[in-house]
Amino acid sequence: MKKTRIYVDTSVIGGCCDPEFQEWSKGLLADFQTGIFSLLLSELTDAEIQDAPDEVKNIYVDFRESANEIIELSSEAIELADVYLKHNILTQNFRDDARHIAIATVAGADLLVSWNFKHIVHFEKIQKFNAVNIQMGYKPILIYSPREVTTYGR
Repeated sequence: MKKTRIYVDTSVIGGCCDPEFQEWSKGLLADFQTGIFSLLLSELTDAEIQDAPDEVKNIYVDFRESANEIIELSSEAIELADVYLKHNILTQNFRDDARHIAIATVAGADLLVSWNFKHIVHFEKIQKFNAVNIQMGYKPILIYSPREVTTYGR
């Protein structure tokens, strides 16, 4: 049976260290560790973690060890992210958020998981990202929070 391929952004990793989100971020990490889902990370996540607190860097080691794929920030993903910005879905200040979505889209991830409710896990923005994806010849991407995806607590 094909496993669901899930791209996680940096907020999910940081969520493991935040009392408000850790229950579900850690639950999702456990799902990756037990092989329920296939974990996709990216070079962008690697880069963002470099500036994170040590506690987040330490938990990232567990994510890296569980990753099935590390996706590069390709020129194709950069181009798609730039189209999101040109459509004013996000501003230049949040270019990396657009790049996470583009990386997941170009890689054909089944889901993108994030705690970023302002720029990523947002109904109106998801519709706009997917309108661009379709326009550019990509399939729509599903975007959820870890709480909606993890099997933890079921």
